Amino acid sequence: MSDPASRPRSPGDLNVILVAGGSGRRFGGAVAKQFQPLGGRPMLVVTASRFVGLPDLSRFVVVAAPEVFERCASLLAPLGLPLHFAPAGPERQHSVASGLEALEPGCRVVAVHDAARPLVSPRAIAACVDAARATGAALLAAPVPDTVKQVREGVVTATIPRADLWLAQTPQAFHADVLRRAHAAASSELATDDAALVERLGLPVTIVPSDPINRKITTPQDLAWAEAMLSRVGD
Repeated sequence: MSDPASRPRSPGDLNVILVAGGSGRRFGGAVAKQFQPLGGRPMLVVTASRFVGLPDLSRFVVVAAPEVFERCASLLAPLGLPLHFAPAGPERQHSVASGLEALEPGCRVVAVHDAARPLVSPRAIAACVDAARATGAALLAAPVPDTVKQVREGVVTATIPRADLWLAQTPQAFHADVLRRAHAAASSELATDDAALVERLGLPVTIVPSDPINRKITTPQDLAWAEAMLSRVGD
């Protein structure tokens, strides 16, 4: 892992990759998940708004299908974020790799977030970035609240102690060169999140405790839940 002492904080050295290229197959319907209304705005806008005012942010890379670049730009322009775009790939990992190619040359820290997690708090984002600055790699996560069963062919084979189990969330933040190395080493071997790729390098990844409200929207039922939560916690 890079020595944190050699990585001083520099104004404008943070870039964000917002992954918004999913097809939303599990969500269904004619409207892509990231454009579904949430609190009167498209979910993409709600999610991106969480990053407004983030210290040292100099580039906000939206990874999406090229045919919706203009639509995304129009929706996000009022937020005043330093927008850039990169084409989405067939899998999430390919999309993040595309976003990495769009980073600024001077980017030292990059945070990767899913557009389908619209309820992340700005405080949690900042905490994750700060942890990555200090350690090289960090992610938001919440403790597993339920008893976990290992199952084979419909039959329980073991009960897994949950004390050390956490549910990974985004954003996940890294020294930019660390994430580039992790993606370069991954080749065709896919992972479901970027932290897993960094783990494969044998590097430690710091957990930043987060709230379960930072839930990924996957189904219409999730969206209805998020709508109710948004009305309770506000924008």
